[in-house]
Amino acid sequence: MKLYDFKVDGINGESFDLSQLKGKKVMIVNTASECGLTPQYEQLQSLFESTSNDNFMIIGFPSNDFGAQEPGSNDEVASFCQKNYGVSFPMMSKVSVKGDDQHPLYAWLLEESKKKGGAEEVAWNFHKFLINVEGEFVKDVHPKTLPNTNEITDWING
Repeated sequence: MKLYDFKVDGINGESFDLSQLKGKKVMIVNTASECGLTPQYEQLQSLFESTSNDNFMIIGFPSNDFGAQEPGSNDEVASFCQKNYGVSFPMMSKVSVKGDDQHPLYAWLLEESKKKGGAEEVAWNFHKFLINVEGEFVKDVHPKTLPNTNEITDWING
């Protein structure tokens, strides 16, 4: 399987076919509005604005799986992201990134990560997963690693 095999729901309920990202590097990140790491939205947005959308895309997946730090509805999450951080990268509907109701995309990401010696489960909010232009998993990046670190920007630009 590849990233392109998945369809997800956008935060406004529209279908989002991940195959439309063919040829782009992609960062998938689970987000939360009431987390100590929430200010990463600012760096995510800055990174999104400073890179060519022809070559790179960030996809946010709100999740309430850690400390109930994303209690809002999809509409509330969208409003929060826009009002506080000007988020313009695609945000998806809230999902579970762990547990019995784990979204299939996250099951795939973690299966691929485990194969490469990476994370076997999502560690916390703002865990990042990097996907290459072929739609293949590259690696996961710890939640506390900021989006604008050399580790990430070198990968995007490499």
